[in-house]
Amino acid sequence: MASQERWCVVTGGRGFAARHLVEMLIRYEMFCVRIADLGSSIKLDSYEEEGTLGKALSSGRAQYVSADLRDKAQMLKACHGAEVVFHMAAPDSSINNYNLHRSVNVEGTKNVIEACVEMQVKRLIYTSSASVVFDGVRGVLNADESLSYPVKHNDFYSATKAEGEALVLKANGEKGLLTCSLRPSGIFGPGDKLLVPSLVDAARAGKSKFIIGDGNNIYDFTYVENVAHAHICAERALASKGTVAEKASGQAYFITNMEPIKFWEFMSLILEGLGYERPRIKIPAFVMMPIAHLVEFVYKLLAPYGMKVPQLTPSRIRLLSCNRTFNSSKAKDQLGYTPIVSLQEGLERTIESYSHLRAEHQPKRVGPSKVHKYLGGGRGTQEEKGLLRENFVMEKAKET
Repeated sequence: MASQERWCVVTGGRGFAARHLVEMLIRYEMFCVRIADLGSSIKLDSYEEEGTLGKALSSGRAQYVSADLRDKAQMLKACHGAEVVFHMAAPDSSINNYNLHRSVNVEGTKNVIEACVEMQVKRLIYTSSASVVFDGVRGVLNADESLSYPVKHNDFYSATKAEGEALVLKANGEKGLLTCSLRPSGIFGPGDKLLVPSLVDAARAGKSKFIIGDGNNIYDFTYVENVAHAHICAERALASKGTVAEKASGQAYFITNMEPIKFWEFMSLILEGLGYERPRIKIPAFVMMPIAHLVEFVYKLLAPYGMKVPQLTPSRIRLLSCNRTFNSSKAKDQLGYTPIVSLQEGLERTIESYSHLRAEHQPKRVGPSKVHKYLGGGRGTQEEKGLLRENFVMEKAKET
């Protein structure tokens, strides 16, 4: 098979969204997939061992390489012989450590770019974040890519992600390398180790009763398979001939589910789906902010002694209480991106994947779920559309 001679690299390949991209790339048989991550070896979860990834590793269609972005020599080795690099590696966004984020998101990205140029990689797709345009003060409603970076970002993660993105876009055209950047907003889905587990922890501790702000702030979330799908769309656009590649190269794109929803309604649907009460008590953000600053100060003092990263931080308060919606029309028009999984279906899949975190003594649900009632029906239709789009992408991949 021709695709067996074509390799792509996924940096941070054992991360949340990256795992879904790796599985999708293998299923589509577009490339052999080189998974690059920090671990000395790859440790598969039980569902992966007999699944797509396990079989691909056994057959040689996928391979694992231990690589640290901060070591250029390791990145040169990882990118050797690759046609495409999907640069998805990044530190945990909840850790507000400047040196950590800069070393990976900026210096590490420089190494990835230089490795791509020296190894004659043809295409580099960077996983950025919608937060690169968010200052934490002013809400963002239906923002498009004309919105510039703020003078000051909400946190170090967003600031260094913006720096890394700028480097990637500037590198477009260097010795034939084509680049673009994707800015997903609010990624959720099976395998997430931050959002749902932290929600459940808060619920079990009796801390999920509160809404920070008035509860009416609107948000754009993106189901993780749609994020993976967007990366495929971006790669296919850059690989195309003529004006399609010309328009896509050197560009940034917001990626969402294209279904804005009230932030606290989204959280409530997850909590209720797992058998916990929805938050109802509203607390103004200005009341919470001094407490959050105190918590952050204590964390800075005690972090060296093993204190866990707190959930209540100033940047988190701002995220929870502001509007954040983005216009994905540019991605639709130039990359051919449209979601393959609806918000309703994504929520239902996510809730089902965390069934082990359900509340104890939860009564068995009879009839439609709260998610179904709130977001409406049409599940079968959406699945059919998703399958059609997946088949279309697979056919296009085989053609090229």
